[in-house]
Amino acid sequence: MIKDAALYFARLRWTGVAMLSLLGAFLAEIPLTYGQASPDEHAQHHPGQAQGNPEASTQGSESAPSSGGGMMGGGKGGGMMGGGKGGGMGGMMKKMGAPKPKDLYPKLMDLPDLPLEERAQIKQEAHQRMIDGTALLSKGIDELSDAAISDDFATMQTATAKMREGLARFESGLAAHRALAEGKSPRNVALTWFKREMNLLSRASAKPGFHLFGMTLFHTSIMAVLITFAAAMVWMYFFKMRRAAALMEKLAAADPSAIAAPTIPAPTPPSSNPAGVAREPIAKSSATAAEDCCQESAVECDAEEESANAQGLLHIGKRKLCRLRVARIYQETPDVKTFRLVACHGGGIPFSYLPGQFLTITMPIVEGEKPIRRSYTISSSPTQGYYCEVTVKREDQGAGSRYLHDTVKEGDTLEVQAPSGKFIFTGKEAESVVLIAGGVGITPMMSITRAMTDMEWPGEIYFLVACRDPENFIFATELKRLQERHPNLHVFAAMSRIEKDIPGVHRGRLSKELFAEWVPDIGSKWIHICGAPPMMDSTKEMLAELGVPAKNIHSENFGSQQKPRAKAAKRKKAGSVPTTETAAKVNFAKSGKSTQFLPDETILYASERVDVDIDYSCRTGMCGVCTVKILAGQVAMEVEDGLEPDDKKAGMVLACQAKSTGDVTVEA
Repeated sequence: MIKDAALYFARLRWTGVAMLSLLGAFLAEIPLTYGQASPDEHAQHHPGQAQGNPEASTQGSESAPSSGGGMMGGGKGGGMMGGGKGGGMGGMMKKMGAPKPKDLYPKLMDLPDLPLEERAQIKQEAHQRMIDGTALLSKGIDELSDAAISDDFATMQTATAKMREGLARFESGLAAHRALAEGKSPRNVALTWFKREMNLLSRASAKPGFHLFGMTLFHTSIMAVLITFAAAMVWMYFFKMRRAAALMEKLAAADPSAIAAPTIPAPTPPSSNPAGVAREPIAKSSATAAEDCCQESAVECDAEEESANAQGLLHIGKRKLCRLRVARIYQETPDVKTFRLVACHGGGIPFSYLPGQFLTITMPIVEGEKPIRRSYTISSSPTQGYYCEVTVKREDQGAGSRYLHDTVKEGDTLEVQAPSGKFIFTGKEAESVVLIAGGVGITPMMSITRAMTDMEWPGEIYFLVACRDPENFIFATELKRLQERHPNLHVFAAMSRIEKDIPGVHRGRLSKELFAEWVPDIGSKWIHICGAPPMMDSTKEMLAELGVPAKNIHSENFGSQQKPRAKAAKRKKAGSVPTTETAAKVNFAKSGKSTQFLPDETILYASERVDVDIDYSCRTGMCGVCTVKILAGQVAMEVEDGLEPDDKKAGMVLACQAKSTGDVTVEA
């Protein structure tokens, strides 16, 4: 590589020699006419120099270019731009620690306008500077060529420095010649150079070609691309905002609650799934299993509208039947399980509810037969919008509870009807509440307690539980933890099958003495009771003896609603099943069917015998799901809690309670 460089510089040497010969011949032909300045004339133009340095006038008048001062002189006198002994601009720059100026144009801004008598001297000095620069450039080329052959890098560096110095001298002399030849003031020449470098010249003096607002074609193209890109970004932003607004309006029109509930993808479960984490549905044999998972039914679910005593807690709106996935199953006691239900593909559950309401589940007990529906009170808090839980005790004669305990697995899906029921407490009804639960009747009380503590309700909560022993005390651990965290929660328990009292637990059954001891001023309290019918009946009697008004006692029958088939089997075993029809007849107007009433039969049971579809849930007259309109005839009902006053005025009855001894016609 060095050899190639040597060959290159050798060629460059001869080329340079030839060019310098031609340049020398050209310079030799230039007439060197100039006027010699006397010491007096020099002192006239530089009075400060004459006063400060008496010898400067004689030095400045020397004719030898190498020692003269002048404007561009680099010799002994220094001159204005010279670098000699006298200093001049070069000397001043050295004193300031800066390098000697190499370009003439910027320095011309500092030069005063020259009188005509000095132009000839400056022309000679500029001519001499060009000759010196040419000689120095030639010498540098020779040294560089020789050093390249011998790989003398230090000499190469020195030679290139000489070449740069020689070129700088030549250019400065040439610039002075041009300034004098154009007849312009050096200050104006320098100003023109500055404007051209800063692109400040007018169009007339600018370079030819396309210009727009002073910009070249290249700059104009770049600006056009940037403006187009910015306009495209602004258009895309407004386009996306319009699409988002349209989508929000569409969602709001279809289902207002869909906006409030964000969608979170369901995670893929590990082999051991932690509590509360949703699992993917177990694969079904049908190819449409995934599609069926969250498809809504065409049947409206009569979830109750927000009632007066539920103001300010959660909004309850009508929802259709839907499918939920069993995410987790918890074994609470030997015969009680909690089933956590989530949306099939993540996100919030597709309904809201109030503390104390129940959920109706449709279960295919036997393949080929009509599915059954069973209602189970929700034990979770409505503040947990991503799941709901039902806690179910297994009954040997309960088809629904046996199906849930024995058949349903984590990952299965269940068709549910949105919650309903009026056995609710939202914190607005009273300043304090007493919750009395027997056995699995603790589930609605647990939903109320969880909701009130989640919301940090300030009222006093008295939670009274009756069960057989600690092993059958459902939610015992959680109640203990909640009591420790919330001073307004007071938990008491009475257990009939323990030998002696233990801390927080009384041996025996509930009594009015215990009620008076555990609940101060119980006569003024708002009371909820849930459990088996005998337990609730005895509790109501004791509360009445303590002076509790009947209007303050609210109960939910937790036993008779669960086992309609078990009751039929019991009646058949006792020989009390009617074998003949009564004279009364029920007509179903919409379906065009009719049948004779069996003794003590309700409209709902009669409709099931002739396959007339009447929606139902609790079968106890509490939920109001099975309301139908009476078109003709009269009926009697044991329970009417599920009917609103407006329903009664409109001629609505509860099919699960309505019985008649005469002919009736219903809109079903």
